[in-house]
Amino acid sequence: MESSDARTRQQVRDLVVEKGPVTASTIARVLGLTTAAVRRHLTILLSDNEIAEHEPGQAGRRGRGRPARHYVATARAHEKLAESYSDLASKALGYLGQVGGGEAIDSFAAARSREIERRYAATVREAGSDPRLRAQALADALTADGYAATVRDIGRGGYAVQLCQGHCPIRQVAGDFPQLCEAETAAFSRLLNVHVQRLATLAGGEHVCTTNIPVSAPVISPAARAALRK
Repeated sequence: MESSDARTRQQVRDLVVEKGPVTASTIARVLGLTTAAVRRHLTILLSDNEIAEHEPGQAGRRGRGRPARHYVATARAHEKLAESYSDLASKALGYLGQVGGGEAIDSFAAARSREIERRYAATVREAGSDPRLRAQALADALTADGYAATVRDIGRGGYAVQLCQGHCPIRQVAGDFPQLCEAETAAFSRLLNVHVQRLATLAGGEHVCTTNIPVSAPVISPAARAALRK
């Protein structure tokens, strides 16, 4: 029973990492459990400081009653996921910086950017020319590599999506060397053939890496267009 509970709790935690901010009812629906059962696991994860309650920035209109609680993963949860050789990688890059200076780190980051582009280029290309489909293809490929990536629509006009990475295998290293995050962002921009903007990173202390991706030109109403001419 304890082993089964532990596996289920890990599934709950992994879903919070991947989809957070997420509610207990959403997790229950994905895992085919009762909401009460999920809440029991969430309570334990909260007490273990593996997840935390989160108030979404865009709450929208709420009905009557108590609003649903949303949960996100903490740094402790990410530490429990595989982060192979991060300590060694940080020390190696630190030594590279001592020997070759900042230019050596930048050169390494640029090489990694090209590597990311090569790794995912074929997958993104096969998705076609639609930026939204290309973003989803990239997210699926990243998820296969352990980044727990999803694509979310934002705004009412549907002119942009957000690529969210719930986990980063190099989070600890990127915290010491932000050039790696910048290199990844540059690779995404080239892969998707649009100018993307990194809004948040796990390495920077946020609960998810978020990249804004324009998928179409925003539609401006005639009234707004007239106001701009004034």
